[in-house]
Amino acid sequence: MTTLLIENAYLAPVAGPEIPHGYLRIDGDRITALGPMDRLPALPHAERVDATGCLATPGLVNTHHHLYQWATQGLAQDATLFDWLVTLYPVWAAMDAEVVHGAALAGLAHLALSGCTTSSDHHYLFPHGRGDLLAAEIAAARDVGLRFHPARGSMDRGRSSGGLPPDDVVEPIDRILDATADAVDAHHDPSPSSMLRIAVAPCSPFSVSGELMTEAARLARDKGVRLHTHLAETLDEEEHCLAQFGVRPVAYMERLGWLGPDVWVAHAVHLSDGDIGRLAATGTGVAHCPSSNGRLGAGVARVADLLRGGANVGLGVDGSASSELTTMAGEMRQALLFQRARSGPDALTARQALELATLGGARNLGREADLGTLEPGKLADVALWRVDGPFTAAVDDPVCALVLGPQPPLARLLVGGRTVVAGGELRTVPHDAAGRAGVAAHRRLLRLAAERR
Repeated sequence: MTTLLIENAYLAPVAGPEIPHGYLRIDGDRITALGPMDRLPALPHAERVDATGCLATPGLVNTHHHLYQWATQGLAQDATLFDWLVTLYPVWAAMDAEVVHGAALAGLAHLALSGCTTSSDHHYLFPHGRGDLLAAEIAAARDVGLRFHPARGSMDRGRSSGGLPPDDVVEPIDRILDATADAVDAHHDPSPSSMLRIAVAPCSPFSVSGELMTEAARLARDKGVRLHTHLAETLDEEEHCLAQFGVRPVAYMERLGWLGPDVWVAHAVHLSDGDIGRLAATGTGVAHCPSSNGRLGAGVARVADLLRGGANVGLGVDGSASSELTTMAGEMRQALLFQRARSGPDALTARQALELATLGGARNLGREADLGTLEPGKLADVALWRVDGPFTAAVDDPVCALVLGPQPPLARLLVGGRTVVAGGELRTVPHDAAGRAGVAAHRRLLRLAAERR
C-alpha cells in the first residue's frame, strides 16, 4: 500500500481545529493521520508532496447539477425559470448519448478544476431511442476520475395532464420505474469507497404526478438508495402547487412521503418558518444553488435560517444553462455574499461556507461517514489551494482567501489518494480535449434540435 505525505500545509479539516503548519498522511485511499509538522513520524519510504504555501481542505461536494445542460449555455438569458424551461425543453428533447457524454466530460472536468471531488447529477429527460444517456455520463465521470452520484430523474406529467413540459419529453410511469430500477441494479455501489452511487429523482411537482412521486419513493427505499427532487425554487412553483394540490410545495412533498433523512431537495428558496421546521425535523437536506437562483431571478434561499433551525445544507452549481461556467469554489463565495446581502454580515461565515461545500454536501449524499472532512479513516479526497501568490498572500487567513476571494490556483486534487488535478491541469483526461468535447456537444445538440423542427 502506497503511503503519501502532504507536508507543510495549512490544514482546514472542517471537523476539528485548523493546523497552520501541518501534515496529512494517506495510505491507499484513506487518510490515516494528520497533525502539526513537529509531530510528523519518520516515514522514509513515503511519497512526499511539499504543500508549502497551500491550504488543504476536504474535496468539495456538488449536490445538484444537470450536466447535459453544458450544451445549452447562454440561451434564454433573461427568462424566469418557467419561461426558461419552456424555451429549452424542445432543444433538450433532441439530445442523444453523444451529446450527454461530451457535455458531462466538460462539466465534470470543469468541476474538478474548481476543487470538486464528488458530484451528483440530476438527469431527468430521456428522449426515447437516443441511446443510454445515464451510461454516457457515468463513462464521463469514470474518465475524469470523480466520485459520481447520478440521480435517475424523470417526468411523466406533460401539458395535457396539467404539467409544464411538452408531452413529447415525458415518459410513461411504467417505463420510468423499470428504467430506474435497472439503473440501480446495474450501477449502484454501496461500498464505503464507492465511486458510483445512484439516486432516484423525479423532477419536480410541476412535471411529475403524485403517483410517480409515491412509487419512486417506494422503489428507492426498497433498493436502499437516496431520493432527490427540485422543491420550492420559485413563486411560480408555489402558485402551481396551491392551485393544483391545495398546499405549498413542502407540505405537498410531506403528503407524498418525500421528507426524510434519505431525501435531499434542490433550491428550497421559498420556505415559510414552518417549512424550515419540517425539513429540519425530518432530516431532509437542501442543495443550495445561489448562482442559478440569482441568474433566473428565483430569489435568495434562507440558508442562515435553515442552519439555525438545524437543517442540513450543501451546495450545488446547478445546470450550466442556468449558471454558466459556475465553479464549486465560487459557490462558496456566492452563498456567503447572498446570505449577508439578505440578513447582514453575521449571516454566514467563511468557515460555514466551506462546511456547506464539504460536510454539508457529504451529508446530503449520505456519505458523511467517509467524505466531507479531513480525519483519520475518511477517504483521501483532498484539495490543495495555493494561497501564497503575489496577491493572495496579502490575506493572512487562508480560508478567508479561498471563500471571500476569487478561486486560488488549485495545486493538487486527490480523489481516494489518486491525483486528478496537479498544477491547475487535469491529469486524467487531456485538459483541452474535455473542453472541446463540451463545445462539440453544444454544436451537435443545436443541430439536432434544428433538424427536429
